[in-house]
Amino acid sequence: MASLTLNLLKDELPVEQESLVLSGEVKTGLVLVDLVNGFCTVGAGNMAPRQPDKQISGMVDESVRLARGFCENKWPVFAFLDSHHPDIPEHPYPLHCIAGTDEAKLVPALQWLENEPSATLKCKDCIDGFVGSIEKDGSNLFVDWVKNNQIKKILVVGICTDICVLDFVCTTLSARNRGFLAPLEDVIVYSHGCATFDLPVHIAKTLKDAIAHPQELMHHVGLYIAKGRGAKVVSEVTFGAPKEP
Repeated sequence: MASLTLNLLKDELPVEQESLVLSGEVKTGLVLVDLVNGFCTVGAGNMAPRQPDKQISGMVDESVRLARGFCENKWPVFAFLDSHHPDIPEHPYPLHCIAGTDEAKLVPALQWLENEPSATLKCKDCIDGFVGSIEKDGSNLFVDWVKNNQIKKILVVGICTDICVLDFVCTTLSARNRGFLAPLEDVIVYSHGCATFDLPVHIAKTLKDAIAHPQELMHHVGLYIAKGRGAKVVSEVTFGAPKEP
């Protein structure tokens, strides 16, 4: 039944996806959204997968591959890390990614970014990383990163496709449209570099105040809405040599 619903959704709400070749000709930055243990590592917390999850592990692998490639080329990387105070809940979600715990740390395969000169790391205490980048003085670390690096395109990967990734993408597109993010032109979402969690309806019915969240369906919905807001969605990302002058 779930597969029939997903196929119907994809037929009625198709998401056309392109391929992206990164050559360095256009200044591109990589944005990693919440690749922390609390969302990606099995058994790491209330919002972590309970068992090995193919979509999430694939997202992590692709994100690591891209982060390595960007840093080897000394291209800019910006990583959001979900991090919350234990006394400030994020309704409607259970406590997760508490600051100072392993939940709020980058997954093991990306912890090297902490000492990477090409990477900027930002702890955020809200769903939307753009909003979470606003400092007390009104400045915005993400906006400064785009402007200081003169970034024209950002490639977005991470978790969850339909929550933190989508909210960040939509706000960034609105800020771009208002002229707050010059010279940024394109926001690109890599479908295989994103993932979301799975809470089937039969399980949600057994939990108080829980809302069903079928993984594949909500992943597709997240991509569809992002594209509808003006993002580009790609299904393949490769590194290529710059064209000869």
